[in-house]
Amino acid sequence: MLRFLPPTLKGVISAILLGLNTLIWCVLLYIPAVLKLVVPIQGFRVLCTRLIIAIAEAWVACNTGWMKLTQSTQWQITGADQLQRESWYLVLANHQSWVDIFAMQRVFNRRAPFLKFFLKQQLIWVPVIGLAWWGLDFPFMKRYTREYLIKHPEKRGEDLRATRRACEKFRYTPVSVMNFVEGTRFSQGKHDQQKSRYTHLLTPKAGGAAFVLDAMGDTIDTLVDVTIAYPGGAPTFWEFLCGKVPEVRLDIATQPIPEHLKGRDYASDAEHRRNVKQWLAELWAAKDATLSRHLDGEHRAS
Repeated sequence: MLRFLPPTLKGVISAILLGLNTLIWCVLLYIPAVLKLVVPIQGFRVLCTRLIIAIAEAWVACNTGWMKLTQSTQWQITGADQLQRESWYLVLANHQSWVDIFAMQRVFNRRAPFLKFFLKQQLIWVPVIGLAWWGLDFPFMKRYTREYLIKHPEKRGEDLRATRRACEKFRYTPVSVMNFVEGTRFSQGKHDQQKSRYTHLLTPKAGGAAFVLDAMGDTIDTLVDVTIAYPGGAPTFWEFLCGKVPEVRLDIATQPIPEHLKGRDYASDAEHRRNVKQWLAELWAAKDATLSRHLDGEHRAS
């Protein structure tokens, strides 16, 4: 088994296997993606989207097999039995490592609709996988700085309009719209700079989740709250490839999204902004307590 190889050699072989697996499935995915682009019939495009998702799920399943072949990671998962494939979900998770996405894909694959998340517009040019993201209808967003909006006020609200356009595609097939609401991976330096009130988390940013609720409030009813913990410490991607992730824990909890948070304009409604921020703050306080249960005991034991 590859898991018993020296770490550096294992990392190199793992990277090659992951790259080949991604290349093979992405090439297959391009066929229905191009057909969806050139045939402007909504029903046919929905069919192509379902085929694309099936191919992507096969890619994730092979990634799971690759992990089992190369790693001896212990997985502790709670709450996955609550997930349903024919549902529309808003998925919120804490973010510590590139490994987070692989971990969530492994657990969600074929249990819930395929995970889709917002990407920076520049990422569409990433070789091989950028076109795959486009075919999967991942929303590509162009963010404007406060300074830019002051100079170009006509662009104000463009983020929400782009989100609405992207989310329109999600109405025809079940989807899990994922958001790392901290906006960046956790580090102690970022935590200290923010003066975060939480022990294990950065301050959540409400805009991304609020834009989804504004655009899809009549479609998405359920929040999937995911807490990711690495008792051995958050790994780098290279450590992951080398099999140096001893344990991954995911707590998954579903709950209804409050009705008063749906379908309102986050950009212009001050009361709505306060409500969304308060909702996220309560979620994050509970998540911080969950992480403390997973991590603080490990730290004391060490």
